[in-house]
Amino acid sequence: MSTMTAMPALGATLACALAAMAATPLAAQEAQEMEKCYGVALAGQNDCAAGPGTTCAGTSKVDYQGNAWMLVPAGTCLTIEIPPAPDGTPRMGSLEPLDRDIPA
Repeated sequence: MSTMTAMPALGATLACALAAMAATPLAAQEAQEMEKCYGVALAGQNDCAAGPGTTCAGTSKVDYQGNAWMLVPAGTCLTIEIPPAPDGTPRMGSLEPLDRDIPA
């Protein structure tokens, strides 16, 4: 095989290998179960609709908005700690919408 005909074959092989490597983390992430976790997203970083006043992803108005959710690995939501409330009360993620930090 000449160098001229070997180069396209080598290029195609390399492209396939790179594509497979790039797809591996995505496939692993898709295989991992995820759950909605309320009250842990920063403003504008929520996943999909966040209740009244929002329409879809990235529309939450305040940090840790109680009715805004984001997907997290299953089983981790209730262990996510966020900064305490202004009065010092500890706050965690929730599997259900919360009434706290809802913009007016």
